[in-house]
Amino acid sequence: MNAIDILTGPAMNMLYDSESFVVVHVQPNEGDEPAKPNVPALERHGFEIVDKRSGKEVYLDGSWAELFQQQIAAWQLNTPTQEEVEDTLEGYAELAHTPVLVH
Repeated sequence: MNAIDILTGPAMNMLYDSESFVVVHVQPNEGDEPAKPNVPALERHGFEIVDKRSGKEVYLDGSWAELFQQQIAAWQLNTPTQEEVEDTLEGYAELAHTPVLVH
């Protein structure tokens, strides 16, 4: 894999960044671009939640990502406090088992 492959990988959009958490929405490449060799294709969107306090991350995809997407939609309708957001993220962070080595 070379630097150009990395730059043309999935789109990553930071949704939240605080002293305790980072949330990134990872979306597959759009368009009809053929798959590149040695670059894994992302078939569906997901969310990476990093707990800065523990140094661990969890990646939500599939039904977990859909549930989290619904939570984001609810937050857009009724703006939560930072404490409410952090409490929700803490619940997801309990699923985290993967230490963050490079981020």
